[in-house]
Amino acid sequence: MLDNMPRGTITIEQIEMGMTRSLRKVVTDEDIEMFAQVSTDRNPVHLDDSYAQDTIFEGRIAHGMLTAGLISAVIGEQLPGHGTVYMGQTLKFLAPVRPGDTVLAEVEVTGIDHSKRRVQLDCRCLVNGKKVLIGEATVLAPSGKFD
Repeated sequence: MLDNMPRGTITIEQIEMGMTRSLRKVVTDEDIEMFAQVSTDRNPVHLDDSYAQDTIFEGRIAHGMLTAGLISAVIGEQLPGHGTVYMGQTLKFLAPVRPGDTVLAEVEVTGIDHSKRRVQLDCRCLVNGKKVLIGEATVLAPSGKFD
């Protein structure tokens, strides 16, 4: 392995089936407002209490892609980590995430193709132990070898 590989990066040579990594984050009003600004998604279900109260959610919810972004954070920072290239992602939103919820984002290695440096990851986000998002990602993992 290269000595200059970023700390926390797991190379294709080190990745093993079943390996998992996760992060926890409280989703704040500020997070939702910043995501709306950056994404330009200003749907009032995310930003307007009185509007959101009259929806099926009966209150404001975080953007689904904000929650999905936590999966991206685990992949880009931990497993495999710095140098990883996203190739694909499926997502299924199962329940809303509300301001103040603590989200646990987890990824688990379910497939490895060493010759192509591709890794399949099972992805999930939970709030209070309940799945709110599930999906699968395919990524190109960094290598610690010179080719």
